[in-house]
Amino acid sequence: MRLDKYLKISRLIKRRTVANEACDAGRVYLNDKPAKASTQVKEGDIIEIRFGNKSVKAEILDIKETALKNEAAELFRYI
Repeated sequence: MRLDKYLKISRLIKRRTVANEACDAGRVYLNDKPAKASTQVKEGDIIEIRFGNKSVKAEILDIKETALKNEAAELFRYI
């Protein structure tokens, strides 16, 4: 699955266009490397999103094409 789509479905970022812009700006890292929106993600990958001086790190636990709001939190684990 594409990184930008995963960020939206897992609700780490609310909208796919915002996820796409964050990737283009170099604020999203996949396994400690800057990632493009089109990068493929898999279970076990570590995503880091940097917002100014704050940073959010999460490990991918599961990948689903769709997820309800209450299921979205089960797709990743904060580190």
